[in-house]
Amino acid sequence: MAWDEVRARAALLRLFEAGVRAADPLDCLAQHLPPSPKLGRVVVVGVGKAAAKMALAVERAWPDVPIRGLVIAPHGADLPAPPPGRRIAIRFGRHPTPDAGGAAGAAEILHLVTGLTAQDLVLFLVSGGGSSLATLPAPGLTLTDLVAVNEALLASGAPIDAMNCVRKHLSAFSGGRLAVAAHPAQLLTLALSDVPGDDPAVIASGPTVADPTNFAEARAIIARYGMDLPAAVAAHLARAEGETPKPGDLRLAKAELRMIATPMLALRAMATEARALGLSPLILGDALEGEARSLGQVLAGIALGAARHGEPLAPPAVLLSGGEATVTIKGPAGEGGRGTECLLALALALGGRPGIWALCGDTDGIDGRSEAAGAIATPTTLARALALGRDPVAALAGHDSTGLFRALGDLVVTGPTLTNVNDARVVLIA
Repeated sequence: MAWDEVRARAALLRLFEAGVRAADPLDCLAQHLPPSPKLGRVVVVGVGKAAAKMALAVERAWPDVPIRGLVIAPHGADLPAPPPGRRIAIRFGRHPTPDAGGAAGAAEILHLVTGLTAQDLVLFLVSGGGSSLATLPAPGLTLTDLVAVNEALLASGAPIDAMNCVRKHLSAFSGGRLAVAAHPAQLLTLALSDVPGDDPAVIASGPTVADPTNFAEARAIIARYGMDLPAAVAAHLARAEGETPKPGDLRLAKAELRMIATPMLALRAMATEARALGLSPLILGDALEGEARSLGQVLAGIALGAARHGEPLAPPAVLLSGGEATVTIKGPAGEGGRGTECLLALALALGGRPGIWALCGDTDGIDGRSEAAGAIATPTTLARALALGRDPVAALAGHDSTGLFRALGDLVVTGPTLTNVNDARVVLIA
């Protein structure tokens, strides 16, 4: 059967959905839980875009365990039908810019885990987005200060590990501080990775993980990216008081971490689905970073090589990749996201080449600040945009990729998926 527009679009969506499904906490979390505790108290806390589903998975797996707890999820990211008799409360915060609701929830979590004994168990559920959702200012700082820092970080083009280094050193919650508060209780962290390399110290800024970075590194990042910060923040970083707990800290000796889903897990599920569709899959990597538009150009170049020469693989084929690109914003910006910006750059580089379609989306269902998970580009994307009076080059320059794909009717809208294993990029070469 020949590949046409309808078949290609359906295949792209099917592959994206396979990746999201592989990281669903309701399917992958329970197998990582320890046996039901017999002694001591059980406190379940968590933060992240997958918090609601992770909490439900625990409640289903431990129906008779007397648990109490609280998780912080993004506004609007609760379950469609919350379970009756919910034992793990849900608070809501804002992402990617923090708000008072998330800060209050983080303070509640610290209160819940403080004063426990060595017989008690703290189960921490963490997924991407937690850095913003659980933004609790360090002493001497305000939430307004941290909102300003977060805005500067998001516009800087800094990679996620650099951003989280700064966040940890302005926080009363992240960078291992939650683990210190829970000491001497047993601590088990179940993590959904959304970061390149699956470094647990970077996921949600590592609230229960030792922090290898320091204040000097945070100051160097601020200087490297030329960020203008509130005076109180600069003074806090200069004082360098209250360093985060480091590897080897005895207060973290009883802390264990289990990774329940990763970007590579999602990509492998997508590859399996591709074979079922008669496509040869090639996973380019789960940690592709850099400027979103540059990444789009690279993906286009690989796709053209496959179409013209059958290398690195012959059509019909699909290129799969994950990771977190960045978007550096200088000056006014339209409505964009890193996924749609990567996709628009890819479409421009392909120049309307027949037989190549692509989807770039965020597995959490939200690309940037838009309502969409991402978008689909086709061989007719550029021509259709111009026919509508939309200039694709200008849209890319003005960071208005989402607006352009919305005008074309090519956004992928899933709503919050309640999981998060970073971006997924699919390029289909027929």
